[in-house]
Amino acid sequence: MERNTRQRDAIRSVFGRAGRPLSPQEVHERADRIVAGVSMATVYRSLKGMVEEGEIVTVDLPGQPPRYEPAGLDHHHHFQCRSCSRVFDIEGCPGAIDGMAPAGFVVESHEITLTGLCDRCAGG
Repeated sequence: MERNTRQRDAIRSVFGRAGRPLSPQEVHERADRIVAGVSMATVYRSLKGMVEEGEIVTVDLPGQPPRYEPAGLDHHHHFQCRSCSRVFDIEGCPGAIDGMAPAGFVVESHEITLTGLCDRCAGG
């Protein structure tokens, strides 16, 4: 178990406020505003420990480095802005995924990622 530090507490706080999946760089920028001098090495070490301890989960997007979000969220999907690369949660699921698989196939999990422009990049 990783010991609690001001830096780890700042990183936890970042996830509590974010409301969307974050890249390690986004975590670093936000945590450094809370506790000046947080290093990227500390961020990566904390992210690894927090994943291992089940506090956060990895969000994998095709062709992208991983993002992270709090564990225990209801099932949901993601939207990635193709301009700023930020990732946002999409609540809920369209359902009926099992019927999309070929006959005889068993769906065990799925992830849907929408791409486009976020409201900021779209000028809205």
